Amino acid sequence: MPHTAEWKVRLYLFEDEGTTKARVVLDTGSTSLTGHGVAHRNPADTDVPEIGDELAAGRALHDLGQRLVDAAARDIDGMGASVTRREPPQVTGWPV
Repeated sequence: MPHTAEWKVRLYLFEDEGTTKARVVLDTGSTSLTGHGVAHRNPADTDVPEIGDELAAGRALHDLGQRLVDAAARDIDGMGASVTRREPPQVTGWPV
């Protein structure tokens, strides 16, 4: 039973005074999901917008991925099957 689908993803970045915000929207054709991410530059750090873009976009994509997995888990639950949920790994590094 072959299946082919095309989903569209749009990523929006907004930067203002050391804070970069990202919004990513997944359009499956029948539904849409949105993920968000934020990165804050330390005022003492050099202003490199690409780094803020990368962090905020990565965090938005991670948020979207989690929302997509959660939607799949709800769909599985709705079919009466059980879902094994795992806790996300501990993340270190730049603050959110």
